[in-house]
Amino acid sequence: MNKPSRREMMKLLASGVMPLLAFVLSGIGVASAQSAQLATQPADTGGYLFTTFKGESTPTGEQIYFGLSRDGLRWDALNNGNPILISDVGEKGVRDSYLLRAHDGKRFFIIATDLSINLNKDWKRATHGGSKSIVVWESDDLVKWSPPWLLKVAADDAGCTWAPEAIYDEETSDYLVYWASTTQRDNYAKQRIWSTHTTDFKQASPAEIFIDKADTVYDTDIVRAGSRYYRFSKDSTKKVITMESAKKLSGPWTDIYTPSLAGTQRYEGPAAFPLKPQADGKIQPCCLMLDNGGYKGFTTPDLASGEFALNNDIKFPFPFRHRSVLPLSAEEYQRVKSAHSPTGVAK
Repeated sequence: MNKPSRREMMKLLASGVMPLLAFVLSGIGVASAQSAQLATQPADTGGYLFTTFKGESTPTGEQIYFGLSRDGLRWDALNNGNPILISDVGEKGVRDSYLLRAHDGKRFFIIATDLSINLNKDWKRATHGGSKSIVVWESDDLVKWSPPWLLKVAADDAGCTWAPEAIYDEETSDYLVYWASTTQRDNYAKQRIWSTHTTDFKQASPAEIFIDKADTVYDTDIVRAGSRYYRFSKDSTKKVITMESAKKLSGPWTDIYTPSLAGTQRYEGPAAFPLKPQADGKIQPCCLMLDNGGYKGFTTPDLASGEFALNNDIKFPFPFRHRSVLPLSAEEYQRVKSAHSPTGVAK
C-alpha cells in the first residue's frame, strides 16, 4: 500500500521510517538449482504489462494505468498516460492493482484496493472504517474489460482491505486471495495479512489470518519459481522487505537470508517477475520492483539466492507506483500495444 508515511497513515501501527541504508551487494552468483520461471509466464515471453496508479492528488490518479515494456526494463505509458480503467463502484478509486492470468490461460483478472484518498482525504478513516471489499475486472484479451464489481473478502470488523493479490493454489484447485487488514478486535493496532479462497472472484470463503507478525506486515507478493513459492512482504518488525520460501502456499514458510535487502526501510510494494522465460531448465534472471514514491528495480540471476542489485537501466515515463507486472506472449504484447498509444521511454 503506497503511503506518504506510516506515521501519517497509521498512528498506532508503526513508528517513523528509518533512514535508508546502503545496500550490501557482493558475490552475486548463479548457485541455486531452482528455476526463475514463474507459473504464470507464457512460454514465448514477448513483453511485460505493468498495472499501476499515479497518486491521490486528483480523482483520476487513483485509477488503473498500464505500462508496457519489451524487456521489463524500459517502460512506456499506454493511452498517453491516461487511465485505462476507472472504478465507479465502492469508494470510486482504486490503488495497488494486481493483474492475474487465470489458471485456464484464457482469462485475466485485475483486483485492486477499493480506496480514494483524494475523495475522502482521511487516512484514519481509511485504516479504521475503510472498504471490506476489493474491486475486480475481468478480460479475455487484456484490451476489453468487464465493468468493475466489488468482492467482499475482509472480516466484518476489518478496518481496511489493502493491496490484494491472488495466486492459483494447486492444493485446493482455486485462487488464494490475500491482502492487509487492521481489525477492531485489537483496536486497529496493526496490519496483518489475511486470505480467502475463490473460484471466480465473485464469491469468497470466510477470511482467515495468513501472516501475523509482532508488528505491522503488509504488501505481500508471492511468486512461484520452479517447485517453490517465494514470498516478499513489508515487515515492520524487521523494518525491511523480507523474503520467505515454501513448497506449498499453506506453508510452512522459512526465511531466506537477504543481506542485499537490508537497506529497504523506506521501500514497500514488492513485485517480482522473470526477465526471461525458462530455457532448458536453466536459471534465468528475475526483477524485484520496490516502491519508494515510485518504483526502482533490483535484479538477480537467481531468485532463490535472495541476492538483488539495484539496476539503473530500468526507466519509467512517470513514477510507477504499487503495482503488478505480468509477462506477455508476443501476440499479447502486440495486441495491447496496438490497442493503446505507447508514449514514454521504451524502445
